[in-house]
Amino acid sequence: MHAQIVLFDGFDPLDVIAPYEVLHAGGAASGGLVSVELVSAEGPREVVSGTGALALRATAGLDPARAGLVLVPGASGRVGEPGEVPDHDFGAGQRGQDEYIPVLLGRTLTTELPALLKAAMDAPDVTVGAVCGGSLVLAMAGLLEGRHATTHHMGLDMLDATGVHAVRARVVDDGDVVTGAGVTSGLDLALHLLEREVGPRIAHAVEELFAHERRGIVWRDRGPAAVAF
Repeated sequence: MHAQIVLFDGFDPLDVIAPYEVLHAGGAASGGLVSVELVSAEGPREVVSGTGALALRATAGLDPARAGLVLVPGASGRVGEPGEVPDHDFGAGQRGQDEYIPVLLGRTLTTELPALLKAAMDAPDVTVGAVCGGSLVLAMAGLLEGRHATTHHMGLDMLDATGVHAVRARVVDDGDVVTGAGVTSGLDLALHLLEREVGPRIAHAVEELFAHERRGIVWRDRGPAAVAF
């Protein structure tokens, strides 16, 4: 499995680093069955996160036709409602710093990313994943309508409003779309994908390496619905 983790201006670093480390360790534990890289819609470039001045380098452009996994992180910034704007202007080099999260997520719609993500979702051998607000990036681009997904608990209403079947769960597996809730769910999402795509022995080895036990049951649209307690 080859994983492409997408960087965009204002991304949340933990949404990226947590699954990157899990998947990279999965590759080492499996003798190279998993590879992972950081990409952007624009191609190789330094991408500034929404946390301080931390930047990561995308080493390639997102290739939506490449088989494997495309993973979209959320944004890091000030909590606000959709449509809110910062109460002051930012100078050069400050883009993505202390801006409202909905603004950062919405800005991705002005790039080539939505078209690339649509192509990835249309590709038969690609699984698209999202951590935290990454689900909202997909939803705002109109790519999750009618699908089951989760996001940070503060964004579930917005996710539902876009026509998504929003699920309050740590990880939601909807086949070729797999989403995680809060920021640290990137660990659990990546471990689940390792188990699903490579095998439980590899996932367990990485889980032990990181001394992290996955939280919660991975939600799938299977079996009878629960009755009221």
